[in-house]
Amino acid sequence: MNLDFYVVPRARLELAHCYQRRILNPLRLPIPPPRQGVEARILPSFCDLESIFMQCYHVYMKLSDFDYQLPPELIAYAPLTERSSSRLLVVEEAANPFTDKYFYELDQFLTAGDLLVFNNTKVIPARLYGKKASGGKLEVLIERVQNAQQALAHIRASKAPKVGTILELESAFQATVLGREGEFFQLAISPEQNWFELLDKHGHIPLPPYIERPDLVSDRERYQTVYAQKLGAVAAPTAGLHFDQNLLAKLIEQGIETTTVTLHVGAGTFQPVRTENLSEHRMHAEYVEVTEEACEAIRACKARGGRVIAVGTTSVRSLETAAQSGEIHPYTGDTRLFIQLGYEFKVVDVLITNFHLPQSTLLILVSAFAGYETIQQAYQHAIKGGYRFFSYGDAMLLTRQKNSRLTV
Repeated sequence: MNLDFYVVPRARLELAHCYQRRILNPLRLPIPPPRQGVEARILPSFCDLESIFMQCYHVYMKLSDFDYQLPPELIAYAPLTERSSSRLLVVEEAANPFTDKYFYELDQFLTAGDLLVFNNTKVIPARLYGKKASGGKLEVLIERVQNAQQALAHIRASKAPKVGTILELESAFQATVLGREGEFFQLAISPEQNWFELLDKHGHIPLPPYIERPDLVSDRERYQTVYAQKLGAVAAPTAGLHFDQNLLAKLIEQGIETTTVTLHVGAGTFQPVRTENLSEHRMHAEYVEVTEEACEAIRACKARGGRVIAVGTTSVRSLETAAQSGEIHPYTGDTRLFIQLGYEFKVVDVLITNFHLPQSTLLILVSAFAGYETIQQAYQHAIKGGYRFFSYGDAMLLTRQKNSRLTV
């Protein structure tokens, strides 16, 4: 459907040109009468034209539209002593849209009957250091454990190892390069060994690249949610790091329902988007599991008029992947879902999330959810207010923008 032809008949106005230059929005111009012999096709008066404008504008968005300048001192290099003591920026559609709170005050913004959806993935100590038989140093980051003896991994070395190369890892065990699968190397260990056991014993917590320090023993606990269950992630679902057992108990006592999904976060979450044209970006694959039990909890929540509150962008992508048909159904498999402006959210009403890297797919996702201008303003508010950013940083509570469900 070519929406620009429906705004001013046959005028072919370029909406993105007007928006980017802050020129008067053509949607607010009076619609002239049709010329003789030209059919005027005008949208019904009940349509939210501004919503339609934003839905078609996403086609013109570029990566650079999602950039911002962050003072280095606002990057959180370590967690706070208490998980729920982090700050919480509440963003609502109101005259004064930003409210500064602490995470332990989250209960003030939830209502009995709401449903919190947690990602129960568990971070594995996926980083290993070692050397090749030639003596060359290398770093291995396990991306996915395929079975007890085989795994896919990134390898950083002066020269890419060839098939058959034996890697000495952590001066404790060996792995053999079996081949390549795209950007990954396939590694195998001996039949009597187990990748999860070796990683638990010898691996390092794979802190994000912007945390420029070695991992500490304390990171094994703090770079992990208190409800983590299923091993497989190489990065934490960081919105969940703010919950402690006391806060969870408080919310349950308040009548807040909970359910879980699984998305094993991959190292690709930290990979930069390398194309200015967002339509050319291909998301990395991540394993997702949404059970029938989770689906039933969501249907029940909607039936009683509650809100589905996703804890983190990984929960959003899990739920929306499972609802691509328009209704949520159980799902098991990989997802490459890239949520951009104009996406029609099918499940999630509210989102709890951290502050994300500039020009990242996660910043694009939250902009699609809460509105581009809203997120731009919220980030500037957070920077001026001294919020802590990224994985060990503070959180936001976002309400889905009203027009994100509009179907044209």
